[in-house]
Amino acid sequence: MAISDEQLAQAKNIRVEQVQLLRRSRGATNETLQGLPDTAIRRALRRLNYPDLPNARRLFRLEQERSDDGTIPAHAQGTARDRMRTLLTAREAPPQHTAGVPTGLTAEGIAGRPTPTAGMQLARWEWLGPGNIGGRTRGIVIDPQDARKIWAASSGGGVWHSKDGGGAWTPVDDFLGNLACSCLAMDPSDPTTLYAGTGEGFSNADALRGNGVFRTTDGVNWEPLTATQTDDFRAVTRIAVSSTGEVVLAATASGLFRCSDAERKTWTQVLDVPLGTVLFDPTDGSRAVAGALEAGEAFVSADGGRTWKATTHGPWSGRVELAYAARNPDVVYASVQMTSGRIYRSTDGGATYQPRKTLDSSGHVADYLGDQGWYGNSVWAGDPTDENLVVLGGVDLWRSTDGGDHIAEISTWWDARSVHADHHAIVSHPSYDGTGNRTVFFGNDGGVFKADDLARTGTEQEPPFVKGWTELDNNYGVTQFYSGAGNRLSGKIVGGAQDNGTICFDPARGTEGWQQIFGGDGGWCAADPADPDVFYGEYVFLNIHRNTDGGTSDDTGGDRYISGQFWNGDLREWDWKPPPFRISDAMTNKALFIAPFMMDPNNSDRLLAGGLSLWRTNNAKETNTPTSGPSWQSVKPSAGANISALAVALGNSDLIWVGHVNGMLFRTANGTAATPTWSTVGATGPSPLRPRRYLTCITIDPVDPDTVYVAFGGFEPDNLWVTHNGGAQWSQLAETLPDVPIRAVAIHPRRTELLYCGTEVGLFASEDGGANWSATNEGPTNCSVDQLFWMDETLVSATHGRGMFRIDLSAV
Repeated sequence: MAISDEQLAQAKNIRVEQVQLLRRSRGATNETLQGLPDTAIRRALRRLNYPDLPNARRLFRLEQERSDDGTIPAHAQGTARDRMRTLLTAREAPPQHTAGVPTGLTAEGIAGRPTPTAGMQLARWEWLGPGNIGGRTRGIVIDPQDARKIWAASSGGGVWHSKDGGGAWTPVDDFLGNLACSCLAMDPSDPTTLYAGTGEGFSNADALRGNGVFRTTDGVNWEPLTATQTDDFRAVTRIAVSSTGEVVLAATASGLFRCSDAERKTWTQVLDVPLGTVLFDPTDGSRAVAGALEAGEAFVSADGGRTWKATTHGPWSGRVELAYAARNPDVVYASVQMTSGRIYRSTDGGATYQPRKTLDSSGHVADYLGDQGWYGNSVWAGDPTDENLVVLGGVDLWRSTDGGDHIAEISTWWDARSVHADHHAIVSHPSYDGTGNRTVFFGNDGGVFKADDLARTGTEQEPPFVKGWTELDNNYGVTQFYSGAGNRLSGKIVGGAQDNGTICFDPARGTEGWQQIFGGDGGWCAADPADPDVFYGEYVFLNIHRNTDGGTSDDTGGDRYISGQFWNGDLREWDWKPPPFRISDAMTNKALFIAPFMMDPNNSDRLLAGGLSLWRTNNAKETNTPTSGPSWQSVKPSAGANISALAVALGNSDLIWVGHVNGMLFRTANGTAATPTWSTVGATGPSPLRPRRYLTCITIDPVDPDTVYVAFGGFEPDNLWVTHNGGAQWSQLAETLPDVPIRAVAIHPRRTELLYCGTEVGLFASEDGGANWSATNEGPTNCSVDQLFWMDETLVSATHGRGMFRIDLSAV
């Protein structure tokens, strides 16, 4: 029986307009919303205040990549890696270790990179996981001759391979030239030849920049296609290979490119419209279709992709995803972004399209894409017995048995037994026949999932739809972390993960035992060194929360916020406490998407948080109620730009450094005073420290507080600086580092001349205070190292795409 908006509002104690907003934004029905626990309803309502989170994430990282003039150089990552290779080959015998970190170089590696292995490249790095969380997966291919062999493309962690149908995964090459893999394609004529496209283009501003197309001809060793290492291929959204393997089409944020030579050396642009998809007719290599990224257009080719014509359809807008019907390739389905998702169908091979009704079980037009069809949008029609069977992926998955006139939910994003939200790839088992085998694989923001029998999956009478789903995140380690913190007493680690919340690692549970302690996007973290039960994390825009049970339970609906936000049951909405029990910059979103906060290393009751102003609480563990909690004060006035980095000197809580997104740097020597006195340093002072771009990191020497390291974003040659006299004079340290954003700097706790630098392309080490750096990325992988932190003398690396790693450096 259909549930009205009024009935649902009454049952959940929310307002009717909130019901309508939730249904539209989450791409759900009232029946699904009725099944949500009250805490999940509150989380979903909280998210309504941030309607464009995927794009906000990308804009946040994009800001860290800009140069002083606001631009990003073309092919920036590729140029930096070319320089690294030049430095490497110039050294006749590179050291096997630098500052205790192994290079992993072999005789073969000296000429390029370490020889790929299944799993860890550098054996002394220990991968911590998560092995049960997964991450955004935009491509899946399966060997038609052996369906146990599966490859998956993760947006930040590279290409992964399973030899047992998803029971276990290993990275194909952790040092692939670019791990921001957005799509995969297999040559239908030769399953050992695969193509991986890098760089995400599904947004207004791409944060994970690519480096063209990579290829393997043996299923093991991957190499870049040099001709694609140009700015035109910075975001490859889809690759299609003709049935004979002769022609390859690459859809990119710059347009469509075609290649027909065997060596893949010559690519010709055949469309200049940014595209999100391109497909060959599976039965006829002369026919192909393509869908636009943003322009609400589709195109069709009848000559193998040489020439294209715009199709005839209704008033479309936004991203267009397409799928050929396996039973009859004259039938092509289009999932069109428009407001929140509409289905169209072609019966002439994609030349013309007609609208379908797109009705849910209540007879309403289904908003199946929610409010982010530009981000998560997929369509499948791969049943060889029924061209009317269609599966659609948006926030959740929907199934139609009448060609898109009526669709029904088959997954439920809020139930862990079902499938993670935000779907990007839907792929049939090679033996799918519609009768004896109906297995289908799905790639989404939570990794890889499987429906063993599509016809029987998600067939409950009411939500949650959990029947028939299998999660395949079995050490598929592609989680994108922003930050992490650990407690040396318990060994537990918490990390803020993109779209996977704040999650906790317990050594007793291992790599597949990570547990979510707060939902949504996770950000910066802190751990109380004296109390293993107390951890801190944040939701977006500096909304800090506190966990007091050692990271063992999930968010209880919002009462963990200590930044001032709380659920007001009387108003039936999220509300804010009065001063001093709130961070006003968090209330007004006057902070970075992922904003820095930290615990004073000398006083675990004190937290500092950066918005436009610097905020301080001296009672972080105060009991939290709807009317009271930790008290916050602004202790540094706004400098006109958001705070991006913080540091407090070990042994001296008065010595605080603060950095901003425009490169401004401030210092105080009385930071615990009611009104600290601040002085500008570097970017606005007389020193040679001149960058006017995102200041990413400040690290104070634990022994000598006058020695401070400051790092910057941008693909520039001067991204790391040091002062040895408290900021009066500065030296540049990045001459032998790649010209990429530097995100983290760590100093060995005992041997302070040993430095470790986390960059956009991995980790580098120095044994002489940064005067000289290792010539190669020292691991743990070739992806961004967003934070480095110590647990005693063990260095932990939080990566944006490959989870967390640690290495014991107590013996150096």
